[in-house]
Amino acid sequence: MNRFMSAYQALVIGRPKFVLWCVFLIVAAFAAGLPNFKLDASADSLTLEHDTDLDYFREVNKRYQSGDFLVITFRPNTNLFGDDAIGVLQSLVNELKAVDGVTSVLSMLDAPLLYSPKVSLSDITTPRTLLTAGVDREMAKHEFLHSPIYREMLLGPDGQTTAVMLNLKVDERYIELVQHRDALRLQRDSSGLTAAQQQDLELISQQFLDYRTALTDRDHKRVESVRNIVASYRHSAELFVGGATMITADMLNFIEHDLQVFGVAVLLFMIAIMAIIFRQTRFVILPLLTCFSAVLIMLGFLSWVDWRLTVISSNFVSLLLIISLAITIHLVVRYREYHAASPDSSQAELVMNTVRFMFRPCLYTTLTTMVAFVSLVVSDIRPVIDFGWMMSIGLGVALLLAFIVIPAGLMLLPKGEPKDKGDNSAAFTLKFAWFIERYPSAVLWLSLLIALLSGYGISRLEVENRFIDYFHSSTEIYQGMEAIDRNLGGTISLDIILDAKLDAYDDSDFSDQSSVSKTNPVSSADAFDDSDPFGSDDPFASNDPFAESDPFAGDDPFSDDTPSVGSENNYWFTVAGLERVQQLHEFLDTLPEVGKVQSLATAFEVANDANGARLNNFELALVKQNLPPEIKDVLITPYLSDELNQTRITLRVKETYPGLQRLELVKRIHRYTIDELGFDEDQVHLSGLLVLYNNMLQSLFKSQIVTLGAVFLGILFMFVVLFRSLKLSLIAMVPNVLAASAVLGGMGLAGVPLDMMTITIAAITVGIGVDDTIHYIHRFKKEFAEQGNYIEAMHRSHASIGRAMFYTSVIIVFGFSILALSDFIPSIYFGLLTGFAMLAAILGALTLLPRLILLLRPLGPEVTSKVEASL
Repeated sequence: MNRFMSAYQALVIGRPKFVLWCVFLIVAAFAAGLPNFKLDASADSLTLEHDTDLDYFREVNKRYQSGDFLVITFRPNTNLFGDDAIGVLQSLVNELKAVDGVTSVLSMLDAPLLYSPKVSLSDITTPRTLLTAGVDREMAKHEFLHSPIYREMLLGPDGQTTAVMLNLKVDERYIELVQHRDALRLQRDSSGLTAAQQQDLELISQQFLDYRTALTDRDHKRVESVRNIVASYRHSAELFVGGATMITADMLNFIEHDLQVFGVAVLLFMIAIMAIIFRQTRFVILPLLTCFSAVLIMLGFLSWVDWRLTVISSNFVSLLLIISLAITIHLVVRYREYHAASPDSSQAELVMNTVRFMFRPCLYTTLTTMVAFVSLVVSDIRPVIDFGWMMSIGLGVALLLAFIVIPAGLMLLPKGEPKDKGDNSAAFTLKFAWFIERYPSAVLWLSLLIALLSGYGISRLEVENRFIDYFHSSTEIYQGMEAIDRNLGGTISLDIILDAKLDAYDDSDFSDQSSVSKTNPVSSADAFDDSDPFGSDDPFASNDPFAESDPFAGDDPFSDDTPSVGSENNYWFTVAGLERVQQLHEFLDTLPEVGKVQSLATAFEVANDANGARLNNFELALVKQNLPPEIKDVLITPYLSDELNQTRITLRVKETYPGLQRLELVKRIHRYTIDELGFDEDQVHLSGLLVLYNNMLQSLFKSQIVTLGAVFLGILFMFVVLFRSLKLSLIAMVPNVLAASAVLGGMGLAGVPLDMMTITIAAITVGIGVDDTIHYIHRFKKEFAEQGNYIEAMHRSHASIGRAMFYTSVIIVFGFSILALSDFIPSIYFGLLTGFAMLAAILGALTLLPRLILLLRPLGPEVTSKVEASL
């Protein structure tokens, strides 16, 4: 240690200009990478690491070509079904169709009309739309409101709000890249990689990042194009834009806004608080240089290595500024104390004495805070993991710069007159010492009461929260989701994938097909007379136009043989399969939080209705074979995979539903399919954004327990190393555990759920809160060694280090409160709750900690016993 201090003194104290020039060049080199700085608001940043449901979700999207989409709600100022409104809507739709990346646009203008008036199967080959001449618009309105195809999909219950859905192309290249990368990552984390595989992982990871960057840019431009188009029609209608792609684009804007606002706000706050506390320009400039140098180095580093900030890690800049400032304040306060006590000492002596005294406690406080952030890497959520590593590295940089820039900067400045006169008798923090001395039992009873309330609050803590509540009601995301939920059947997607069993076909599936159906008065013998829906020609004749694609050419539908998987005779398009789908569809319609449900049951209902009677398997096969593409693409293709003998039921969940419980909803649906419908476990798969988001939420409890356990064990170990006393280490843990419990309990009592942001609060609270504990105990031990008296040591510690603790805590509390300016509600909760946690931590360090030290006397017996009676 002496050798290190000698080298430090020779370099930093002896050659301050050289050191500061080196720091400047390093900062400049890192800052040169800032033009490459990137943000990440992709859906991948909000999912679990190694989530198998995410892989399945991508496969389903690829299989059914169900990519991202944008939804525009359209509510005209005039009658929606009047000529003016339809003309405006048609113009809007035509412009939206021309947007790059939009594969199709579905609106009430081009939706096939089957009930306006109701058509028979013979007419279904030439569907009409709202723009077809002679269409009765009132009948069309009734169809959009009540038909099984379009209700809660194209027209809201008010009859005046319609939806325009822009289907976006499924990016199969993106899926291939991310699946390749994730497979290698999983192997790396489970069994390890060879050198070649590791090289492959690095290559594919970079390719994926580059591709996603370009994709994000294209998506952002597409959203802006759509918004610009929509904006040009706002004089004619009320319009909102919704959809996952739009949310991603807005999240990028939120991150950029937060970085700008917090950067400026924290800068102004730091200048103001340093000027008020120290009233000397040097002690404003030097800490600011230190803090912003740390931020520039870290942002430059993230830019050079292409490590991107997400919504969660967007607080990284403000956090690093605030915590860096806390380190510099401890150095400045101690320097001023030495200067006041020894005004005749040289500047070099004052600076070195400050460094020698503060190096160990600052090192350990930074290490404990790093441990808190490193504990986040045990989470399963990738942005939380990245946030932990970023902050840990940043804190190491901040500590290094604090012990270089502050001392070297002071060496270039004259001492001046000491501003701290050393009179600590009026220090605000002494009031806490006085309270402890007068009311020792009250401190313990109050702490016990807080602990009990916190325990009760923690028992009420939940993870369920509505995504819509992440945004202010004034944002387009909120308004769009609310409008879609209220009028158009929900916002969050959930898919139910059903696989057929190979023995799903039995004799009953195709029984009675050669005779007149019990429910269908049309026999198979007269199915091809003049009223035959597919024409009068025999479809089995050689001149039949459908002969080449005859669905029965290869497999006899009346045979007892089980059709093979991949056959055109998909089990799910038989009466038996459709009835099971219909039963599940009807159950889903009864759930209050579920909006629009779409499945093959809709096609079955419409076909039966058009036929005037229930279709049999023979007729279903003909319907499937001969439906026009525009009908087939709406009713069948999105819900049927012949290759895998699989069907898909899609539903949208109402995000604004007050009692939304995602996990309970998923369990309820799964139980019904297994217990009531008799499906096997391996036949039923749930997918969609709701499942992915629910997986992330449900992992939060586990992550909270694991991260807290990791941080407590890590900090306790460091306390034992630092204090060389298990008893003193356990005492030091108590106020920090209480502070973490208080913030979690407060969240439970206030009804604030755990989410991606608030999950980090408890660990951060402990990590930052222990800084006060270390500084206080370090100073208390010094004072006790000199005084030999616990009461005197407490008063002197409160009057000296207590002031620095108070200053830093005020900065942290108010600094975090700046996050209330965010447009992202979780960031607001994060800032306010962390500020509350820091307040609890400083109160514990100035009250409960010294009270426990006085009570348990971990430093040994007093040299004098004049205060024994008072204890």
